[in-house]
Amino acid sequence: MNTGTNTLVVPVRDLAAAKAVYGALLGEPHTDQPYYVGYRLADTEVGLDPNGHKQGMTGPVTYWDVDDLEKTAAGLVAAGGTVASPARNVGGGMLVAIVADADGNPIGLRQLPA
Repeated sequence: MNTGTNTLVVPVRDLAAAKAVYGALLGEPHTDQPYYVGYRLADTEVGLDPNGHKQGMTGPVTYWDVDDLEKTAAGLVAAGGTVASPARNVGGGMLVAIVADADGNPIGLRQLPA
């Protein structure tokens, strides 16, 4: 089941510079680590990922929360999408993947830990 989007991840090359800009917009981050800086804006998580470009991200990706990441990704591929970033555990059992639509636009998928 698709439960909507509430996560936007932005790939950044210079984490300190990005923190200054996004901090001016969103305030203090709730998570400030070398591998991820996260902000809350109402019900939305805005994350800065300094490894995003290395993982093939070319711009911000909105992540859809799904109950079964593998099943959802397979359904998108069967409908004509392609896997841009295979499923991986990003910590604590949270899984993420990116499937591109027919035009190459990224569709982020996120499965929360059980």
